[in-house]
Amino acid sequence: MSDPKPTRQGRSARKKARAAGPPMNPAPPGQAGGQYRPLSDADIQHIYAAALKLLVGLGMGEVPDRLRATLENAGAFSLPNGRVSIPRALVEEAIDQAPTTFPLHGRDPARTIEVGGTAVHFGTGGAAVQTLDRKTRLYRPSTLADLHDFTRLQDTLTNVSWFTRCCIAGDMTDEWLLDINTAYALMRNTTKPVATAFTLAKHVAPIVHMFDMVAGGEGTFAQRPFVKAHISPVISPMRFGADAVDTTYECIAHNIPLSCITAAQAGATAPATLAGFLAQSLAETLASLVMVHAIKPGHPMVFSNWPLVIDLRTGAFAGGGGEIAVMNAASAQIINHLGLVSGVAASMTDAKALDAQYGIEKGLTSLAAALAGGNLIYESSGMTAALLGASFEAFVLDDEMHGLTYRILRGIEVSADTIDLPGIHAAVLGEGHFLGGPATIAAMERDYVYPSLADRETPKTWEDSGAQTAWDRAAARVDDILATHHPTYIDDATDAAIRAAFDIRHP
Repeated sequence: MSDPKPTRQGRSARKKARAAGPPMNPAPPGQAGGQYRPLSDADIQHIYAAALKLLVGLGMGEVPDRLRATLENAGAFSLPNGRVSIPRALVEEAIDQAPTTFPLHGRDPARTIEVGGTAVHFGTGGAAVQTLDRKTRLYRPSTLADLHDFTRLQDTLTNVSWFTRCCIAGDMTDEWLLDINTAYALMRNTTKPVATAFTLAKHVAPIVHMFDMVAGGEGTFAQRPFVKAHISPVISPMRFGADAVDTTYECIAHNIPLSCITAAQAGATAPATLAGFLAQSLAETLASLVMVHAIKPGHPMVFSNWPLVIDLRTGAFAGGGGEIAVMNAASAQIINHLGLVSGVAASMTDAKALDAQYGIEKGLTSLAAALAGGNLIYESSGMTAALLGASFEAFVLDDEMHGLTYRILRGIEVSADTIDLPGIHAAVLGEGHFLGGPATIAAMERDYVYPSLADRETPKTWEDSGAQTAWDRAAARVDDILATHHPTYIDDATDAAIRAAFDIRHP
């Protein structure tokens, strides 16, 4: 009698087990980067020397009076044309006293990550004004409801280490409503490390008061800050922005870690030559570091030097391509060489749909940034349409991509045990295969990452299952998460107190 054919129920069970993956994560976030080095050591020294010359000879323009006094007190000096020259000694003092690693706290301590060194973490960023609608698959203005949904969606994603608001709630009618409701969305829907932006300096203190309410009382947030601020105090080319400088002072006063972002665009606000761009952009981000050092030496700052590219034929921002991949990788290499905590940007695809262009550009740029050792890789989750859009389905697809990238970073462990010559002898002289052997089972759980959205079935099985695309499978995953994951990270009494103190618009 022949063996019975496998039942559909049996196949379903095996498929479910494969989708669940092994009981451990073979390559968690924080894997070591640094394998890709687009610049030689001599190249780095040349670019660094050029950046120092720019800071000394050209200096920084449009320096607010308060900052001018702070910088001069630290050792900078004003030039006859009003610009501020920053000497090499002051730059190197700031580098020496900046922390090489520091924690990004989660409200849940188990979700805190240590940033710096060789560790690589993917996260989010962006300020998308449009959201890729889950039903129409067309773009529409982003809303506060979208921000809440994005935040609770990513709360479930293992390979997204921290969350920065990814979209702008366009239905908020003024800057204060935008800032307070954005901060509230972060507190309500996740306990990961988070980041936000403060439109104006005067918004910092009242929002920190809300953080204190969530943390347990006045002054508790400053003792263990679980939010960092995204600030762009330098505007390319080579000048300060007054509002962002004011916000920097206020954030430092409240012990908020900073991500000081330089986001020049090659051929527009920085040179089109890649080396020239890197020199200017490095000088600008060093100016931010010197500013933070002059205000409070050693304050935690992510050195976020983000090379951005425009299509020189049209002037449009280009979020995907070989140039932006190699420049952000080079930026990570330079920052790590200086011993600072590096922040770069990747996965900012120009694609509007979740299509082949999307996959090519995201995979290319994010892998390059990770292999180069970017400590924090911003924009890498959920962003589409050259940062104009954010997508729910992209979040879950990108999370899977990050898991595969972490596996690449983990590399291959070579030892007598992993080569296992006795096991090879036993298989060859015995059953003639390695299926089901103890070494195979151990490796299955220890060495392999099993994607749950990528399709590995035969064409016939794929067709019988509905011939779904990755977008279709991601959409089903998003529907399931948003239907079932409703975190309550603010208790009712605290929530009522926050709503009594602030104009919270989320129901």
